Amino acid sequence: MAAPAHPDLPVVVIGAGPAGLAAAAHLTERGITSAVLETGPAAASAVREWSHVRLFSTWGELTDPAAEKLLAPTGWTKPDATTYPTGAAWAENYLQPLADVLGERVRYDATVTGVSRTGRDRIVDADRETQPFVVHFAHADGSEERILARAVIDASGTWTTPSPAGGSGLPALGEKAAADHITYRVPDLKDPAVRARYAGKSTAVIGSGASAFTALASLADLARADDGTDTHALWILRRGISGSTYGGGEADELPARGALGLAAKAAVDDGHADAVTGFRTEAVERADDDRLVLVGEDGRRLGPVDEVIVLTGFRPDLSFLDELRLGLDERLQAPVALAPLIDPNQHSCGTVYPHGHKELSHPEQGVYLVGMKSYGRAPTFLAMTGYEQVRSVAAAIAGDFESADRVELTLPDTGVCGGAGLFDDADAEQNAGGGCCTPAPALVQIGSASGVLQIGEPGTSGGC
Repeated sequence: MAAPAHPDLPVVVIGAGPAGLAAAAHLTERGITSAVLETGPAAASAVREWSHVRLFSTWGELTDPAAEKLLAPTGWTKPDATTYPTGAAWAENYLQPLADVLGERVRYDATVTGVSRTGRDRIVDADRETQPFVVHFAHADGSEERILARAVIDASGTWTTPSPAGGSGLPALGEKAAADHITYRVPDLKDPAVRARYAGKSTAVIGSGASAFTALASLADLARADDGTDTHALWILRRGISGSTYGGGEADELPARGALGLAAKAAVDDGHADAVTGFRTEAVERADDDRLVLVGEDGRRLGPVDEVIVLTGFRPDLSFLDELRLGLDERLQAPVALAPLIDPNQHSCGTVYPHGHKELSHPEQGVYLVGMKSYGRAPTFLAMTGYEQVRSVAAAIAGDFESADRVELTLPDTGVCGGAGLFDDADAEQNAGGGCCTPAPALVQIGSASGVLQIGEPGTSGGC
């Protein structure tokens, strides 16, 4: 693929999160002008929404080399590489300082509403690849603007589009009407108001990935701290329980991630959560006391419960890319060349390797989906993966294909096999075949009873 035309125009980067800011850093290193459009009022707005959650990647795995070079002249000091930051620490001690260094390249309160080729909708072939991209975006006050670009890097993540409780991938009947008792995020139980919502209550947790593990362990900590209350969780899995249900355990080369699954196992073993397997939610009904009853596709009825936490994964928002010719896998909504590497229907230990511009390319040359968004509906994404992606993409945009094609990253094994461990989506949960590398589980102590737990960067470019 040739380097993008119109070198006088900037590269538009959508999203000032981990991958987006790293992309801007790599472009800056190569002397390429970028314009980063961030929908929130500050950098890493999605990360800030889960600021209470501790990552399972260490600081040593959460900063990008090109970004570090930009930060160094400011006196910035990299935090202890062996420690695990919270989302708040990641945003405040690295992502916002990086955005500040990038300065006017980053524009806040700028929500992208559409991307196309100038004068060409997706139907038109004539001279298509010679036309620059046009990116439409809206400001917080409702005013609109557009900017021309030589290339577009979409690093907007998936945080804004969580998957529903319904086992079909659609909202369950009554799910929207019961929204006052349903959340799609891991609750911050250190917040007194949030704590009061769950203390002494019965809560259904739907999902089987890292976020669900965190919620279960947090609720178990709440039950232990409030001894004698009725705080209890009902853990709802769409598949059965197997040896790899709780993740990689000691086989996981990210120890905190392995420990997180074991903390969830302890919640079940200690009686703070009851597991219900093979349950696919069809409907959510209100009981006479205003609590909720979950109805399965097989007719089973669970509850009533006071609250429901739905943690069934995320999906990409592709609506503003509708005028572009994207090559996406029909199942995962990930780039076609990348999808086989991350497909939870087939994925087993060690099959995901670092990848770059080739796997992220589309029929529409010059547009790239990176970070968590590049994975579509697939889980197990790591910040390191996103940094390697944008390094390669920036090199390709610069025309340095020797560097773009080179692999400069070694990823740790997940310790999760055959679609069973950290997968949240419905299809992954029903496909637990493949190899197995998970040992007998052993509890690893992490954090404390106050709820300091490890999790991936949910729905953003950096986590599971």
